[in-house]
Amino acid sequence: MQRARLLLGDDHALILEGLRTLLADDFEIAGIATNGRDLVDAAQHLKPDAVVLDVSMPLLNGMDAARQIHKLLPRTKIVFLTQRSEREYVKMALQIGASAYLVKQSITDELIPAIRSALAGKVYVTPQVAGAPAAALEAQSGENYADWFKSSITPRQREVIQLVAEGKSIKEIAGILNVSVKTVEFHKANLMNRLSLRSTAELTRYAVKHGIVEC
Repeated sequence: MQRARLLLGDDHALILEGLRTLLADDFEIAGIATNGRDLVDAAQHLKPDAVVLDVSMPLLNGMDAARQIHKLLPRTKIVFLTQRSEREYVKMALQIGASAYLVKQSITDELIPAIRSALAGKVYVTPQVAGAPAAALEAQSGENYADWFKSSITPRQREVIQLVAEGKSIKEIAGILNVSVKTVEFHKANLMNRLSLRSTAELTRYAVKHGIVEC
């Protein structure tokens, strides 16, 4: 029987190595990525059966990476493995199409069953997330996105927020996003006006507060 193919995404080399070791006997590891942009590119190229990824990833956060992957490859299962245990993140993950959400503290006990559950077409949410059943129900009803994921901020604007908060220059951001410097400047100015922020430092604090980047 052919083993399911997995793509792994995490920005910590030790975590990736641990995942390889844990999963290699049960699944084929098709590839790895250490940032959200590379993860989306790898998924599009490799077309894995499932992607295991973290919420917090550089260049493109896991939520937006998962959203892009789900849109490109709706049959590929999304499994979040993260330190974030807030219910709001569970709701976001399920609302954008994830099939499983678990925390890294439960990796050895839950990850393989969670992946198998996802591949079988089921939804798995770790019991370690407080109120997980309620969060799953709320997500399925389509309610309560986190503030930074609301529709008034576009995916491209979230990308700009993250890259600014990670310390990238306007020119660097333009290169990463393959747009003009003026386009990046427009997005940044529009965001700061919409969010009532007055400086890059305030924009960075906003990104940290809302989990777009880690502090």
